[in-house]
Amino acid sequence: MRGSVAIQPDDVRIIRALQVAPRASFASMAAALDLTESTVRRRYRRLHADGVIRVIGVVNPGALGQSRWLVRLRCRPGSVAAIAGALAKRDDVNWVALVAAGSEVTCATQSRDEAQREELLGRRLPRTAAVLDINAFAMLRQFMGGRGHYWAALHGALSPRQETMLGSDGPPFTESPVVTDDPVHLTGEDEKILDALAADGRASLVGLATAAGSTPGRVSRRLHTLLLQRVVHIDVEIAPAALGYHARANLWLRVHPSEVKNVGRSLAGEPEIAFVAAISGPFNIHAVAHCRDFDELFAFTSDRIGRLPGLQSMEVSPVLRHVKQAGTLVSGDRLVGPPAQAAARGIECSDNSRQR
Repeated sequence: MRGSVAIQPDDVRIIRALQVAPRASFASMAAALDLTESTVRRRYRRLHADGVIRVIGVVNPGALGQSRWLVRLRCRPGSVAAIAGALAKRDDVNWVALVAAGSEVTCATQSRDEAQREELLGRRLPRTAAVLDINAFAMLRQFMGGRGHYWAALHGALSPRQETMLGSDGPPFTESPVVTDDPVHLTGEDEKILDALAADGRASLVGLATAAGSTPGRVSRRLHTLLLQRVVHIDVEIAPAALGYHARANLWLRVHPSEVKNVGRSLAGEPEIAFVAAISGPFNIHAVAHCRDFDELFAFTSDRIGRLPGLQSMEVSPVLRHVKQAGTLVSGDRLVGPPAQAAARGIECSDNSRQR
């Protein structure tokens, strides 16, 4: 990363420890990694300050009965930065990237209710003059994603014994429908806990209790329930460039219907893949790949993905710039934190777009 300290082997081990147990105490991580607690604390704070990692709580709208959508926006030249920046400020958009030589914005929505989704996809974006075309795809089945623990690139950084010592925060990810049949209904206290976790996924129980106007014991029990119900997961956001992954791409695959599950499961086991899901539309699988360079991306997509049974066609769309990932804003190669709450619900690009 430009201007930042070099990532050391102990830093990678700490990142992996956080993937396994994002809310583990510094003392627990130190014991598992055979480091001192002060060393773990100091290195974590440096990684956070340098924009390499950020631990946040991410709400799963599927557990609340709401679907998730991927959206591709084809925009007028010169307007994509404004549109992407405005989308990144919304709390119902958790992933924004510029692709296709700067003429396309790709984003993922996580609306908490139908009205919020309709306001964005049905009214706000179609009325934005700089948006030439909108394609929205519903997520149908998620094969991988939701917790950085399951990005295989860091597998092997810790021994099985060390990972066992760390334990785990929440149930392991399992392939599942995107929307649950039995949606959870959140209380006001739940909402306050989730808001606090969105700002800091490692917030202490005392801090969460203060934010929720409750007690640490009650918050601990409620957080445990929310994790088990998959309402929220504690995600470790990583700046891929810090670990040497400089080529990122959206992969849009058209697969024979009988092979969608098999291809999705195969991709989920590839170390280059950070996310993969079955979607509606002409492409029935979407994946996100992280490679060290474009040569590695070419070899991965042609030699390994290209040989998957049932694959009919594939579009490789390199990401020019990430603007937001999993609720965290990105500046260059650095994670810079969540958007300001005051601007969280607006998309304010319409007036400027009309001027163009």
